[in-house]
Amino acid sequence: MVKPAIFLLLCLPFMASAQWLQDPLELYDEPEGLYDPDALRSIHIEFEESNYHQILVDSFIAKNLDFRLPATLQMNGTNYDSVGIRYKGGSTFQHPNDDQSPKLPFNIDMNEWINGQKLMNYKKIKLANAWFDPSFVKGFAASTVYKNYLPSSEVNLTKLWLQGEYLGLYVNTEAINKQFLSKHFGENDGILFKCDGPPPNATGYLDPLLQWEGSDSLAYFNGYTLKSDYGWQQLVDLIQILNFQPEALEEVLNIDRVLWAFAVNTVLLNLDTYNGYFAHNYYLYQTKDGLFQMIPWDFDNSFIGGFLGHNFWTPEVIYELNPFLGEDLGPAGIFRPLTVVLFNNPLYRKQYIAHIRTIVDELLPLTSLKTKLERMQALAFVAASLDPNKAFDMIAFSTNVEEAFWSGSWGYGGILSSLEGRINYLQTHPEITPTPPKIQALSISNAILQLKVDQANDVALMATASQYPSKFQAYPMYDDGTHEDETAGDGIYSCALPFDGALDLKFYCRAQNEEAMVLAPERAEYVYYNYSPLASNEELSLTEDIHLYPNPSPGWIILNKASAPTEFFEIFDNHGRRVLKGQVQAGIQKIDLSSLPAGVYFFHIAQQLSRKILIVR
Repeated sequence: MVKPAIFLLLCLPFMASAQWLQDPLELYDEPEGLYDPDALRSIHIEFEESNYHQILVDSFIAKNLDFRLPATLQMNGTNYDSVGIRYKGGSTFQHPNDDQSPKLPFNIDMNEWINGQKLMNYKKIKLANAWFDPSFVKGFAASTVYKNYLPSSEVNLTKLWLQGEYLGLYVNTEAINKQFLSKHFGENDGILFKCDGPPPNATGYLDPLLQWEGSDSLAYFNGYTLKSDYGWQQLVDLIQILNFQPEALEEVLNIDRVLWAFAVNTVLLNLDTYNGYFAHNYYLYQTKDGLFQMIPWDFDNSFIGGFLGHNFWTPEVIYELNPFLGEDLGPAGIFRPLTVVLFNNPLYRKQYIAHIRTIVDELLPLTSLKTKLERMQALAFVAASLDPNKAFDMIAFSTNVEEAFWSGSWGYGGILSSLEGRINYLQTHPEITPTPPKIQALSISNAILQLKVDQANDVALMATASQYPSKFQAYPMYDDGTHEDETAGDGIYSCALPFDGALDLKFYCRAQNEEAMVLAPERAEYVYYNYSPLASNEELSLTEDIHLYPNPSPGWIILNKASAPTEFFEIFDNHGRRVLKGQVQAGIQKIDLSSLPAGVYFFHIAQQLSRKILIVR
């Protein structure tokens, strides 16, 4: 496959405009954070209740997921009192529990009884037992890929002691909760559903396929679990539109985010997903733009996981699994309306293929991922070898990164062998092999966007002036000597930027030929360009006596306050996170912003009006 090159030419005459790349990867944990992959920490849990195990097993089997037992948690020499703990999981709970193994997965709520209590800034901790992962690193490997393309959980490893005894090595996976939502969307009060089977005390099971079950929300209780205060009607509305008005789906669903989820699922052979073999393990969250976002969840069955021998007989059969699984009837004749709608729409299908191509190109060569996995396994080798309750021996731990591991008639896909087999197949798939257009240069001058493109017959600017990176509209770009284009037929496509005067225009570019599509940046819409036409010395007035300038800021800003009363300022990023705070002094004050990446920010003075500011580099 040919990987297109993109050269970004930044035109800033007299600092009159600015353009930069918005990269959501900046939202993930810094080194030394809870999910630092180079940190292997120890967690100690002590229950006062001596019969804690049976109580937790009974409540979990009864699906009483609101019940937790109090315990003391200790990490890094700090004790945390009254932490709420319950068991979690499906088969990862059932199988070790049936085998009378104490190594069960844990759901830990730091502020169940003590409001605001956190463990390294996190309120909820989810520890998985790697019961179907001999390598212990499949979740981390998958997370490393998923988070490049859509909001995803972070993963690392930790050691766990229980009642003073070493229980074993665990996989520490970030929870999908309000804290996760704030981190990725800058808000957390929208509608959230876990799409993974029945809630507590439900009978029966409904696969969360988004099939129409009628207008009564009760019909959906056994397949979808509401995690917010309200939302059943909105979910039913989404399912109704999907099944009966698919032409309006863009009004209620962030389709590109779903396409990215589907693309990563299929490249990583994560069979425990909507477009995998078992259609579950995802969340739906409705953001303030009115669109539901698909959030992937539970990565332990990526790279085939433990599915060898379960309806599949050889790795080769799975390597060649249809990347458009569910375009008609899925496995066992199951109808999946979301894959049917998206994979049978020519534009969405091209976009999905472009995403697959990007993921494959960015994964190769596999040496980078291999190095990360070897580093994590080396860090955890002693902890794994001393784990008295692990499901597999150390031979499986060492070999399952490179190759499949078989235990009797059951097999567990190797991480690198699964990727190699899958990528080899995808690179020969007749719908993925066609050569996409090449985007060679992108530049903006005087609010005119120009794009050098080869081998395309359709080029478009995808842009939105919304504060949210969604609902991008297509604006045709021309190479005809008109429409702001200088010379016809020279391969340089042009158009005027829309939304004249928008402070933070978000955009990316799309080029197509008859067979393939390419995006710039390739990770769009998750990664996109921002553009602002602001003049460099624009002065913003917050109140009659408080002014700030310059805007855009080159890394500092002047705050001019005429009166003396003490006030405080706060600066928030585009995701709603506070990134700086301080005291406002009377007179002229220079505020250092050099630690902040380029982008749009919101400057607040106490409870008074806020203003947008722009930092350029």
